[in-house]
Amino acid sequence: MAVAPPLSSDAGTELSYFTNFISRLGRISLIILTVMENNKLKEQDFLVASISQLSISGSASPPVVARFRSDSLLFGSESDSEGAVQFDLSNCQLYKLGSARSLCMSEASDTNKEKSYSRGITIEFRNEEESTAFHRAFEQWKKEVAVQGSSLPNGIVSSSASKFDDKIEASSAKMYFHYYGQLLHQQNMLQDYVRTGSYYAAVLENRIDFTDRVVVDVGAGSGILSLFAAQAGAKHVYAVEASDMADYANKLISGNPSFSEKITVIKGKVEDVELPEKADILISEPMGTLLINERMLESYIIARDRFLVPKGKMFPTIGRIHMAPFSDEYLYIEIANKPVVDAFDPRLLVAPAISHVIDFTSAKEEDLYEFDIPLRFVSSTGTRVHGLACWFDVLFDGSTVQRWLTTAPGAPTTHWYQLRCVLAQPIYVMPGQEITGRLHMVAHKAQSYTLNLTLSAKMWGPGAEQGGILQTSSGKLDLKEPYYRMSQPQAYPMSQDQQPNQLLQTQDLQIQSHDEEASDLLQQSM
Repeated sequence: MAVAPPLSSDAGTELSYFTNFISRLGRISLIILTVMENNKLKEQDFLVASISQLSISGSASPPVVARFRSDSLLFGSESDSEGAVQFDLSNCQLYKLGSARSLCMSEASDTNKEKSYSRGITIEFRNEEESTAFHRAFEQWKKEVAVQGSSLPNGIVSSSASKFDDKIEASSAKMYFHYYGQLLHQQNMLQDYVRTGSYYAAVLENRIDFTDRVVVDVGAGSGILSLFAAQAGAKHVYAVEASDMADYANKLISGNPSFSEKITVIKGKVEDVELPEKADILISEPMGTLLINERMLESYIIARDRFLVPKGKMFPTIGRIHMAPFSDEYLYIEIANKPVVDAFDPRLLVAPAISHVIDFTSAKEEDLYEFDIPLRFVSSTGTRVHGLACWFDVLFDGSTVQRWLTTAPGAPTTHWYQLRCVLAQPIYVMPGQEITGRLHMVAHKAQSYTLNLTLSAKMWGPGAEQGGILQTSSGKLDLKEPYYRMSQPQAYPMSQDQQPNQLLQTQDLQIQSHDEEASDLLQQSM
């Protein structure tokens, strides 16, 4: 949704330009004039249905020509270049608003911000293919401008920053790729039999999805998923891995001669690499703590948009974050106001869980930048609530078998464990009392999220009909800095009216196929 720019003292003039431009919308031919000294790009034409301007300092009449010139992108008529709307490629961005709709934005000038405002143009393309081609041309010009402006004193030219580098701190990325470049950590993940076994079963049980198909393994690591895909009959597998583990993956894959000719390891980020062909299916293990930690889900979505054919399959297909309030006096005494990673007894939950669904086949990258999840529970017991417990599961929507991989408490423990957000102060609840709140998660550049949690207990007993909140507790926690608590869980006595796992839904405890449930969930997400 477009946001109106701030109005200046010349607000009437600005509004007039905006209105005049909107009234003259029509079919527009965008001609990309590419002039480069080295490695010349061929001239490209892009036909778009229409463009509309958010805020400009001048007007233009159709037909409009869009020209890439040196370090600028110009929108104007063919005959009048002086009245063109200009975007500086060094500080403008191109965003996808839909499959065939984009937004081009530039920042205000630093020299005179009182008289200059950020500008935006929305562009309607005829189809998704032409939109994709325009975005690629835009990225090529952005990279060229960045390289031209980054010559170092010793004559070496630095490479331009990728989309990944634009949103992630360099220090965080360095630590991240160093961590996953170690064989010890890969061994830890491979030995997680729930994780590795679930992927193996999901792939081999759905051979029909892999046989004679092109597969892209996003964040391939040791290459184990690529080997599974090749074993399932894939025509070819492109294993994309940005860390030094790519070198080990090459050696491991070459040690399997029957499959090595089918697998190509590509060292680089999915945001940057180019593949010789489109993929019929993506496979990846992009999940972190609470599903979203490490922000690799964004790379998974980017790989979908860049490499996957229309209606191609994704393994995993859907992710769900489950949340429920918990009571744990031992943990609260140990640490408070902190995210805690451990495995806990499901009898600590004081209300049935709710879920937030992320459909990887349709979610946009921008959808993963922020989550605002309303919380509502009904307490099943009288106790002190110390925070919110969270876990996740993912669905592999195969043509033959639909398989879940779960990290639920009470299920076999994985290397993800579970996450509990401990409040600074507990709240008291009675049986049947309503607990409300919000879990607001905002991505940050350290490849993680800031969690803002609020839980409240509504008034109970006499006077409750007047409404109101009796208690509220909140906390701000950094998912990047959790408290790892790997000691054995305490023994908690079971109350007479509470059965084991009664607060967990059945699908959270089982890792076998759930055909009927998966079909219902997929229909709901469409």
